[in-house]
Amino acid sequence: MYKALNIDPTALRQSEGEHTAREIAQQPDAWERTAALVDGQRAQLDQWLQPLLLQNDLRFILTGAGTSAYAGETLAPHLTRVLERRVEAISTTDLVSNPHDYFLRQKPTLLVSYARSGNSPESVGAYDLANQCVDNCYHLVITCNREGELAARAQDSDNSYSLLMPEETLDQSFAMTSSFTSMLLATLEVFTPQPGQLPALAALTRTLLDTRLEGIQALAEKNFRRVVFLGAGGLKGIATEAALKMLELTAGKVDCHAESPLGFRHGPKSMLDERTLVVLLHSNDAYCRRYDDDLLAELQRDGTTDWIACPAAFADTAELGEAWLALYYIVFAQLLAFYKSLDLGITPDNPCPTGEVNRVVQGVTIYKLAG
Repeated sequence: MYKALNIDPTALRQSEGEHTAREIAQQPDAWERTAALVDGQRAQLDQWLQPLLLQNDLRFILTGAGTSAYAGETLAPHLTRVLERRVEAISTTDLVSNPHDYFLRQKPTLLVSYARSGNSPESVGAYDLANQCVDNCYHLVITCNREGELAARAQDSDNSYSLLMPEETLDQSFAMTSSFTSMLLATLEVFTPQPGQLPALAALTRTLLDTRLEGIQALAEKNFRRVVFLGAGGLKGIATEAALKMLELTAGKVDCHAESPLGFRHGPKSMLDERTLVVLLHSNDAYCRRYDDDLLAELQRDGTTDWIACPAAFADTAELGEAWLALYYIVFAQLLAFYKSLDLGITPDNPCPTGEVNRVVQGVTIYKLAG
């Protein structure tokens, strides 16, 4: 029954949530197909990547807009640590508006672009500006749409590699769910494959989908008007994406925030009241987790809110590395946002039917950069 997320299929159709429910539920299967896809291209990927990685001064920029940008924010700390080289997450929205602040002409650069459709103006604009502003620029395009403009540019260029995700990850719903997690997982498989992590992640996530939906739905139906997601390191990227999912799927009716556990004390903690939900994304790193636990104990002592959720308590996630744990956490957050959307009477597949916000961003003019 989890494929309908415990919602009667007729009720799900009437609430216009079929696409969102299916795309959340399909993620463990999509991850396995994504990993198989990367494995099938391993020889070609290595042939293209290895000469680049031999350049000790190669700069990594992970980029995208909105949810796609948060893939980079989640992955950059992990890749920096494992690859032992500087990896930066810079959104396409920053690269396009301020290219001279971010691109370095003399610095060889690998731009890793994440895009569900590959048709947003900023995705294409950042790709073109990188070529214009960097003498030795290379592109790894990770996208869900083989017909998208970004995929087409990469396929026609010698300095680019286009890695297409499984067809079902081109989410039809407004909010990015399986597209986000599959692109994130593909990056892990390309740069830092780790045997045993995907099977453990998929098993834990299937258990979440099989056994924990009622509890998450009950949490979503509480009368909170504000939610704050807290995570450190790469989990702050996931906290930011979790806040965006809640904001999108509730059409802005729930006030959403993201911070690190240590940063939360420096002002943002003042937002807490009896109608604020706190979601604490515990780290699996023993040192980092001490700070998470300290904040949890403080929140419990303060008693300002009784609504504190710790998704790590839903399963034993200890065997997951931090970047893999991030995928488990975002599925929890997607479910929470989905059920809150239904609770508020909003249509999850298209929470903004009047068109102020669109599935693919519209109305952006990309200006020609002189020089």
